[in-house]
Order: sequence, then structure tokens, then C-alpha cells
Amino acid sequence: MKKQQPDFSQWLETTQFFGGNLEYLESIYDDYISGNYDGIDSKWLSFFDSVASSTDTVHRDLVDEFKYLAKNKTNTTVVTAGENDVTLKARALVKAYRSHGYKSANIDPLGLTKFERDSDLELSAQGLSQNDLSEQVNLGEFTNDKPMSLQDVINKAKAIYESSVGYEYRYIGNKEEKLWLQSKIEDTISFSNEQKKWILQQLVAAEGLEKYLALRYVGQKRFGLEGGESLIPSLQHIIEKSVSKHATRFVQLGMAHRGRLNVLVNVMGKNPKELFEEFEGKQSEKSLSGDVKYHMGYSNYRSIDGKEAKIALAFNPSHLEAVDPVVEGAAKAIQDKLDGDVHSKVLPVLIHGDSAFCGQGVVMETFGFSLTEAYGTGGTIHLVVNNQVGFTTSSALGVNRSSNYSTDIAKMVDAPIFHVNGDDPEAVLKVTDIALEYRMKFNKDVVIDLVCYRKNGHNETDEPSGTQPKMYEVIKKLPSTLKQYSERLQKAGVVDSELFSRMNTNYRSKLDNGKVTVDVLDRSAVKDKLNVCDWLPYIGNQETKYIYKAIPQKTLKELALKMSDVPEEIKAQMQVKKAITDRIKMANGELPLNWGFAETLAYATLLDEGYPVRISGEDSGRGTFSHRHAVVKNMNTDSKIKEYIPLQHINEKVRFDVIDSTLSEYGVLGFEYGYSCYSPDSLVIWEAQFGDFVNTAQVVIDQFLVAAEEKWGILSGLTLLLPHGQEGAGAEHSSARLERFLASCANMNMQVCTPTTPAQIYHLLRRQVIRPLRKPLIVMTPKSLLRNPMAVSSIAELSKGKFEPVIDDATAKADKVKKLILCNGKVYYDLMTKKQDKYGDIAVVRLEELYPFPQEELAQIFAKYKNAEKVVWLQEEPQNKGAWYNIRHFIEKLVGKKHELVCVARERSSTPAVGYHAMYVKQQEEIINRALEI
Repeated sequence: MKKQQPDFSQWLETTQFFGGNLEYLESIYDDYISGNYDGIDSKWLSFFDSVASSTDTVHRDLVDEFKYLAKNKTNTTVVTAGENDVTLKARALVKAYRSHGYKSANIDPLGLTKFERDSDLELSAQGLSQNDLSEQVNLGEFTNDKPMSLQDVINKAKAIYESSVGYEYRYIGNKEEKLWLQSKIEDTISFSNEQKKWILQQLVAAEGLEKYLALRYVGQKRFGLEGGESLIPSLQHIIEKSVSKHATRFVQLGMAHRGRLNVLVNVMGKNPKELFEEFEGKQSEKSLSGDVKYHMGYSNYRSIDGKEAKIALAFNPSHLEAVDPVVEGAAKAIQDKLDGDVHSKVLPVLIHGDSAFCGQGVVMETFGFSLTEAYGTGGTIHLVVNNQVGFTTSSALGVNRSSNYSTDIAKMVDAPIFHVNGDDPEAVLKVTDIALEYRMKFNKDVVIDLVCYRKNGHNETDEPSGTQPKMYEVIKKLPSTLKQYSERLQKAGVVDSELFSRMNTNYRSKLDNGKVTVDVLDRSAVKDKLNVCDWLPYIGNQETKYIYKAIPQKTLKELALKMSDVPEEIKAQMQVKKAITDRIKMANGELPLNWGFAETLAYATLLDEGYPVRISGEDSGRGTFSHRHAVVKNMNTDSKIKEYIPLQHINEKVRFDVIDSTLSEYGVLGFEYGYSCYSPDSLVIWEAQFGDFVNTAQVVIDQFLVAAEEKWGILSGLTLLLPHGQEGAGAEHSSARLERFLASCANMNMQVCTPTTPAQIYHLLRRQVIRPLRKPLIVMTPKSLLRNPMAVSSIAELSKGKFEPVIDDATAKADKVKKLILCNGKVYYDLMTKKQDKYGDIAVVRLEELYPFPQEELAQIFAKYKNAEKVVWLQEEPQNKGAWYNIRHFIEKLVGKKHELVCVARERSSTPAVGYHAMYVKQQEEIINRALEI
């Protein structure tokens, strides 16, 4: 027979264990459940026996609540050992609602999606019955520290956890977060009449714009928001409260096409007249090729409670979710330029579709950034416009996803998820408020799953009933969110029909007169206050001559020694130590300069001149091929200093970041692109581990890097370092797909270079920042050349030289040359090793810049070798790859009919390289011999 249980509330008030030493409480309970009863006081045994009679959830609630109490010093009542059996079981039932109530919440406005109610919510599962419903229980904070009947407890739990919101948060590992959320969720919120009118006005705007466009532009695509109008008050609340309460200065938005026009007009403050002109085809910049209206970005300035903020919506393509990492990168770049609480000052918000959110891998890649130091932005608010269909495919478990909810991917970072019925705008506002406050307090991601519907088809010309007949049978009969909410407020006496009619009339009048629908600030008055980067020096520049700024050898030596200076307490690994020692020798003129030295010195000189540098990629700290060693790890593991980055001490006022990225190409390249768009004064680099892996990020290359300037007028100076070259390493480690980049080159949209000497990479990296031109730079970087004794430079070449688009053959005698071999990349050294002095009538010329094609420089070369009869283009890639097909027409134009033009390359192939080293060697010898003998 069990002993009488002690009064736990009295113990709580008097024991030295209150709020602290919780490990003791947990440890004795763990002993209890393990059967180790020796040493456990009989009173504790009795208490734990009573706990065991229900479910094991109480133990975790106890510990959670104790830890919360310890941190917050509140008077919240917790379970007492003297409580009756019904009270303990009631606690377990409430815990079950917290954990499982979301499964049966009324979140679908169409009423078509039903999740089976969890069995733990049944009375019998907790050892309760109908006879207990009248029992009085005191559950502390949940019952406001007052007795309440079990029936009322259940009613309250249902009202919170089974109504219009399904709260998923109990999986979160951090106890403070979980208990904070619990407190906010269970707090009763009532909206004032003014707040309700504000919500109504937002819905009037959301529905009003869609109706207006539907009537004025019949049949035109706009990817309307009908059915998901609650997005607008939710988004407005995030912006207004973040600015007014948390002093947010920058809100960075990213979203797809659905509802974008509505957001542009009703949230961003875009003048409706501008939108109408886009519909009518009147607005077009001659210098831009343009894009469809639902891809266009926008920025504006707003003042909320006297606080000014810039709201920016990123441009994006139709490739769903591609904009996610771009927005995160932009937010990070802005944060890196600010001081103080940068996470509060810059807020990223991403708006998703349900099918894309669970279907696109870049979503997971972007979530993977959220808790990292190098890519984290202090949390992102994710708004999923869940219209329960993806184009024509049902968005359901077993159809287009394998998870219970489309938002389950967010659990990977312990992000709370709030599923909310879009037809309950007040519930939407409640979860929006919790989401914003959670993000600001804990600097973590949070997800609002706005469960709604799509009134029309995928676009306005699409008939959806053929693929979703049942869904659209319901939708056709369903009153709009605005109609339902307006009737609810009129019934409650909050508004009358006259006020509601006036709201609609006033909004339509703004559209008719082309007036902005939200209060915005004059750009000229505030842009300087909220301008973190200045693009004016670069706008309109296409091809500018590089005015080289020579750096004295003395300065280069000083910087070289400084970038090689490592404190004595850092014990470098043997090979790293040798690399550092060799760099000191290079600085002192004792060794020729290798690639790693020259590249690092380029960064050092830029930092010294005040230009920030950011290098990001897989293994970028060391470099895939151990050439960089920008981060020196301390082999003395007992030391407090774990690593040292010499370049961070070149100029303490300027940022240098070298980042070993997450194992992601698509996401990281998108992030760095976004970062570069807000960093015109910085050298921003993304480096591929091997050049081949760049194809994983092809969407970012095609949609942003290559085309953003021509489509949207967006500039970027992002640099890509892509290890490239045939070395017998197989098909996957040989090619950065040079041909793809060259095929995408047009209208001076980017630069593609293949430097072959340390001096060339030094000058190329410096040129990228110093000249007033911002174009993406694609660099085919070497692998074996990093250590090739022929691929070296002198300090004088760094000090006095500049980047040369074309490098002439210094050994050739112009009047004796009968054949001109043009080539690029590593094959030059293979060719020169074979050529030596045997072929005095051959000149070998390197093309270091393939786009923009160096026609002037090459024309001078042809003029010099006027006796040449034959021109050979040599490349080590297969003939259908590499540079040949994309530069042939440039060379033919220069060669004319005077010279015979021949291409020497590997045979056409579907793969970039062979997989057998012996075959590679044989092929390489063949093309070298052919080039020399042909």
C-alpha cells in the first residue's frame, strides 16, 4: 500500500532546491524509473509512484516548468505531491493537447482535410471518465491559479489547441523556448474594435485589388491571392510591429508569384498606376529586356510610429524557392554593415507555396544556414501560403509529399510551426504576433502555415475543376474571407454596412486615381539614412579600361610578411607550417611566388586599401588542394586559441571572412549572390570544391548571375572560383563546364577568365574590386598549377604588372613564326614542356580572358606574327566542350582568309573527361603532338 503523498507546493516554497539544482531532482527520478530505489527518500518514492500511475509526460513537464521558473522567477504553480488523482491526470490530458491537439485542429477552410484525432486526447487514455468532468482541479497557470472543473479545462484546451490554429512546438529541444511558446499560446488575446477594423481594412485591400484587376484586365495572368487574402494583414503586422516595437530598419522579403502583385501594391506601396502600365505594356526600359510583372522586385520606405524602415522585395524567377538563399544573403550583408543588435535591425521574411516548400531541396539547404554563424541571419519568418494544391497536383500526404504536413522540413532546425485557418483572420494575427516575438526573442526561424485555398486555377486562364473537382465544388460555394469576417464584425456591432461600404469605395477610388494604397515616405528624404551600399558609381558602366594602381614592392613585402605572421602560441600542423615558412621566403625574395601566395597577397592588399573580402565554399579555409591555408588551426589543443586567421589582422577596421560552407552549392551560391548585391565595395567569392559541382547551382547561375542585370537591372560583382582542368581525375573532377558559361555570355553580362600564373590571379582579383565595373567574374582556377614549378611569378610582376587578357610568347621570334597556337589554361604548360626549343617557328599565345573576348589585344598579336600561315586553337577539353564553339567566330573574324584556322581537341564526348588516368595521358600526348605537328 502506498504512503500518503507529501505536499509538494509547501516543499516548493521552502526547499533549497527551488529554481536550482534541478539536476538532482532529475537524477533521482531517473534512478526511480531505472529501478534504482536505494537512496531515494520514501516520500519521493511515494510521489513518483503517483506519477507513474498516469503517463510519463508529467516528469518532463515538471522539469520544464522548474527550469522556466528558475529563469523567470514567476509564481507559477506547479504540480504538488498532495494533489488528487484527477488533478494529476488532468495535467497529463492538458499535456496531450499541447502535444497532439494540432492534429485535429480546424485549420482547413474547405473542410476537406481531416486528421485523425490523437487517442491521447480521450479521457480514457489518461485514466479519466465522464464521472470526473465535474471535479475541481487547479492546474496553476493554465487555470489562472484557481480551481476549475475538468470539463472547463477540456473546453479551454480545445479552444486553444483544436480550434483555428494547430500549434506544433513540443518537439523543440530548448526548454525555455518551449515554455515561452506555451505561455504565449495559452494567453488569451482579445482584439480591440480598432484592431478588428484594421484587419477588415487589410482584407478589403487584398480582395479589392484582385477584383479590380480581374475586371480591368480580363484573362491576363496575375496569379491572384483570392482565397489567401489573410496573407496581407499578416505581412502588414510583421512589418509594422517589427519596425515600431523592435526598431527594425530593413525588412527583406522574398516570395514567388502567388499574390505578389497584391503584396507589391498593398504592402510595399507600389503605385497602382505603375502596375497598370505593366499590364498595358506601356512601361519598358530600353536598356533592359525586362520580365513578367509577377517576377519584379521593389523597395520602398515607410514610417511607422515615427520610425523609418526600408522594405525590399527581391526580384525572382519562376524557379520556386530559388530566391530564398538570395534573400538570406542580402539580409546578412546588411547586418554585416550595421552595429548593435543587427538581428533586430534586419528581418528576413520568406513567403512560400506549400508544394514548393516541401518539394524543393533548396528550402532544406536554406534552413541549414539558419543556426550557422557565417550564414545565420537571426531567424527568418516563413509564411507558407498553403492553398492545398500545386498547379494541378493535390498537395497531400501520399500524393505530392511524404510528410504529414508540407511544413515538416522546418523541424530540422526546431522551428515552431503554426498551422492556421486562413478564413479566421484574428487567429492569423495571433500566430503572426507570436511568430514575430519568437523570432525577435530567440533569433530562430519560425513558420506560419496559412492554410487557405486558390479560388481560381494556377493562373487566371486555367480551369481547375478538371483536376480538383471536389475541391472546386466546395470553393464555388464558399464565401470569401472578407465576406465572412465583415459579416462577423457587423453582427458583433463593430462595423455597420455603411462603414464597410465606405471602406470598399475609398479603396477602389485610390486604384481609379492611381494613388498609393499605403503610407510611404519620399525616397529622396530618407534613402541616405537607410542606404547601406552605393551602386551609383557602377550603374551604366559596361566596359571600362582598368587603370592599374601600382603597389610598391616594399609595401607588398610588408603585407606578405604580415599575412604570414602567426603568433608563437599557435602550433601549426607540419605542412601548414611549411607553407607559411615558404611564404615568408617568397616575401623575402628567396623563392619564386606560387599561386597561394599571390592569391593571398591580393586579399591582403585589398584589405589594406579598405575593401572587405568574403570567401565562401566547401573547404575554402584550407583550399581543396591545400594551397590557401587562410585559417591556421592550433595543434596545441589545450590552448584557448583554437585557430588564427592572419588576414583578419591586416586591417582591423575591414571585414575578412573565410568560410567553410555547408555542403551545399545551390543554396550557398544563392546566398553569396544575395550578399554581393548589397556589397558593391567588397570582393565576394564563392569557390567550388571542384568545378564540376557548380552544375548543382545551375538555377542560380542561369536566373540570377547571368541574366539579372538584363532582366531587372540588378548588378553583382560576385566572383566564382571553379577548379578546372584535365588531369586524369575522371569525369566528375575535371570540368567546371566552361562551355556553359561562355554560351551564356552576351551584352557584357559577365567575365570569364582562365588565368595561368600567380601574377594573373593577383591582378584579376584586384581588378574585380578596384575598377568601377561590377559584373560577375567566372574564374577557371587550376589544380596542378598550384604547385607546378613553371607556374610561378616574381614580386616585380605583382608590383608593376596588370592583368593581361592575352599573354604573348616571350620566347618566340616574330619574323620566324609560321604557326600560331592559341590556347587557354593548364594545357599551355603541357605544350611548352614538349615544345621547348624544338619548334622555333611556333608561337604559343594564351587567352586569359575569354569573355569579353579580347579582340583588340589578339588583333595586335596577329599583326605581330604577320608571317604566320596557320592558326591552331588548342584545348584539352573535348571539341564539343571547352571554349572552341563559343569563341570560334571571334577568331575567324580576326584570321580572315589569310590564315588557315584549325581546332585541336579531344574527340567529341558526352562526358567532360575519361575515367582512366592512362587513357588521359595518352589523349593529352596526342593533342599536344597534333598541335605541334599539324
